[in-house]
Amino acid sequence: MTHDRTQSDAASRRRAGLILALVSATSFGLSGALGTPLMTAGWSAGAVVAIRIGIGGLALLPFAIRDLGGISALRWSTATTLVRDHGRTIALYGFLGMAVAQFCYFSAIEHMDVGPALLIEYTAPVVVVAWMWAIHRQRPSRWALAGIAVSGVGLIGVLDLVGGASVSPIGALWAGGAMLGAAGYFIISAKENDSLPPSVLAASGMVFAATLLGLLGLVHALPMTIGDSTAHFAGFDAPAWTVLAALGLVTAATAYLTGIGAARRLGARLASMFALVEVLAAVVWAALLLDQIPAALQIVGGVLIVVGVIAAKIGEPSTSTAPIGEPLPLSHVPEFPDDNAAEAKTSDNDAATSARET
Repeated sequence: MTHDRTQSDAASRRRAGLILALVSATSFGLSGALGTPLMTAGWSAGAVVAIRIGIGGLALLPFAIRDLGGISALRWSTATTLVRDHGRTIALYGFLGMAVAQFCYFSAIEHMDVGPALLIEYTAPVVVVAWMWAIHRQRPSRWALAGIAVSGVGLIGVLDLVGGASVSPIGALWAGGAMLGAAGYFIISAKENDSLPPSVLAASGMVFAATLLGLLGLVHALPMTIGDSTAHFAGFDAPAWTVLAALGLVTAATAYLTGIGAARRLGARLASMFALVEVLAAVVWAALLLDQIPAALQIVGGVLIVVGVIAAKIGEPSTSTAPIGEPLPLSHVPEFPDDNAAEAKTSDNDAATSARET
């Protein structure tokens, strides 16, 4: 009876994890479709990104405080310990995973459609595999090699180098910058063995990145332009402040919270597969809100990139533990067990393994 109950609990956790993963990917995929009209209305990419991650970071702070031990943990000693023990991880996450990747992505969609820009950024895991092979002589598996080849062919399709669609070279370069920002973060942070709670990492990384972008704006090193008060979508208009609020609360805070919950219930590898739904969601949102329809060859290329990324992930060593990073949050959450998983382990070791939290 206890064994059956434990299996039922594990199945319920998995179902909940799948729902959370889909909500997270759908929320993340919405960011490009919301950001494009703002920038068309005169808002700079720097301003949109800073406001988005600033709102998201503030919204996540209560959850981060809870995971640090509650209000009683709000002491100067806690802050200094956090910076001393995890400052490098937070800085890497905020700079590469947030500031660089997101600024480059939003700069890309100023010049090209949302779907192709996100697909280019999504080649980051494949680039990491190639980098580790070229620089560190860590020969990838056959699955990973196949993933690199398939993604390369898919990238040609997304850029439509042999078709008739027009892809902005500037936009593609910005999307490449977003990909390099994400890949660079994954490469450096993969060396970390960090037990920092994901909610704390996400909130502190967002606050760090928003502060960094704000300071760059204050010294005029980064354009911070406030545009029109109305954002124009396909068929309707919306106040800019509501779009900015949705960017922060839905595509940042909600997306991260549900993503963390999904990864805790599914484990990093399975959750990362469902995170690829973000690509499909981004294309659908762009079609509905912006009337952006990708060319047939770009759709084929996108499918090949997703297949290539899946193959590369299958070929990853089982010990790979790269921390969380945007726009691939579900696939890089450091694993650590929670109380529920620990309790399950005492009654049934196999069920505890499947319920392990990330």
